[in-house]
Amino acid sequence: MTDHATNLTLLSPATRTVVAGREPRIPGGSVGSPLVLTSTYHADGEVVYARAGNPTWSALEEALGSLEGGVATAFASGMAAADAVLSLVPLGGTVVAPGGAYNGVVGTLRQRAERGELVVRFVDITDPAAVGAACAGADLLWVESPTNPLLQVADIAALTAAAHEAGALVACDNTFATPILQRPLDDGVDVVVHSVTKYLAGHSDVLLGACVARDDDVTARLRHHRLLRGAIPGPHETWLALRGMRTLALRVKRASANAADLAARLATHPGVERVRYPGFGAMVSVDIAGGDTEAGAAAAERVCAATQLWVHSTSLGGVESQLERRRRQSLEPQSTPVNLIRLSVGIEDVEDLWQDLSRALDAARPAEDGSPAR
Repeated sequence: MTDHATNLTLLSPATRTVVAGREPRIPGGSVGSPLVLTSTYHADGEVVYARAGNPTWSALEEALGSLEGGVATAFASGMAAADAVLSLVPLGGTVVAPGGAYNGVVGTLRQRAERGELVVRFVDITDPAAVGAACAGADLLWVESPTNPLLQVADIAALTAAAHEAGALVACDNTFATPILQRPLDDGVDVVVHSVTKYLAGHSDVLLGACVARDDDVTARLRHHRLLRGAIPGPHETWLALRGMRTLALRVKRASANAADLAARLATHPGVERVRYPGFGAMVSVDIAGGDTEAGAAAAERVCAATQLWVHSTSLGGVESQLERRRRQSLEPQSTPVNLIRLSVGIEDVEDLWQDLSRALDAARPAEDGSPAR
């Protein structure tokens, strides 16, 4: 991996995305990290079977760990990474989580609570006092900031301090912000979780997840869970994700600038009731005119159907701009308004994005007689 003579901690995150996880510099050696496809290894080495490790995983883990400031462990998907974190909670333990978190996490927590495996306390993650009170006797606090898809911002340091005082571990989903914009481990968080599928890989062609921790025992437990459950990443997907990460800083900078511009324009459009924008990052959510009603939901669907440049899809974090009415997903929490559209702003020219989006918003507005505009 990276030449140990290079002190990565002295480099900016933008530089680390490029240099971390590289092969050592030797004459005739490879500049890029290799894709290693093998299911087994010769005996007496550090790894004896591919479920326990792969050099391509190690390269990605080194790069992401350097960015987040800890030790990374790659998983088959973001939900596999989340499941590994939940494995840190004892049977019958208590998890505190935002009610408006990613629907896969909320769905998993509700399912486990129904089975009696966990006790779940859903809270308003923007209310430190309420979160602190809920952490009494808890084993884990799950934090999203910004939340998906309401884009609420939590005081990560304050929540972490309160959870630790109560004796709970803290996990933070950093998928939306990425380590380019925030590093939760620096705020005391125990485990950072990523859907690598999104911004880290960045090209809508990978399904992958990761956890990053500083404590050796936590890392060992996460890796043991991966080994036993078989939630391992494919080497090819891992290689693609590492290649995508090389441009992470550039993509986040461009997409974030586009998002800030579009959020300001959307705030004045008559087809938009509310803009939800945390002030950083490339995610924007909008409540379409018509309210949290069937009419509002129908208007939001018309917007999504009318775009030609924006991609109507359920993911985010790719180079292309994507949008979706989130409540069309069966697991989406009821706290998400039915007329909310989540926008993942990409790296296209912002004028092209606005022209397409504003045209769709105009087309979705009802005519004076109440019928949809044409």
